[in-house]
Order: sequence, then C-alpha cells, then structure tokens
Amino acid sequence: MKDKENFYQKLKLQLDDTTKFPSDYLYKFIVPASDNRVNQVRQIFENSAQSISIKKSKTGKYNSISIVINLENSNEVISYYKQAEKIEGIISL
Repeated sequence: MKDKENFYQKLKLQLDDTTKFPSDYLYKFIVPASDNRVNQVRQIFENSAQSISIKKSKTGKYNSISIVINLENSNEVISYYKQAEKIEGIISL
C-alpha cells in the first residue's frame, strides 16, 4: 500500500512540474479480454472522456484501451488511476 502512495506522490509532483492544467491527458490500460473489463473501464470515464479507443491483441487475450480526457489538475489524473486500479487484471501504462 505504501508503494502505491509513493507512486502517486511522485506522479503528482511530475504532473505538476510538466503539465499546464487544464490539459488533455492520455490514459493507457491493458485489460484481459475475458469478462467485462473493457466496460468496467468505460464506466469510469464514460461521462468525461473525449475519446476512447480499444485494440485487441494479436492473440485476442488482451485489449489495449487509450482514453483522452481533459482534466483540471493532477489530483483528477490520480483519482481516475485509483478508480481504474480496482479493476482486476488491469495494467496501467
């Protein structure tokens, strides 16, 4: 748990250093193709995403999801990551 807290603290510092908000932010995730994982990701972003694109892996076992969203600050960026990390098997890139 402490590792995640450290990760998010570092991410916040990097975002505050390198990004002028409000700004478009690109999220990239990989999820297992089985079950309903793509829809779970969509539900998190459905009311605010500007674009969502999904690509299947060559083997069909995974889906790559790219989401562009306009956010007001680094705390919003981290908030979406924290919601997404609750999805079983998700990998954030």
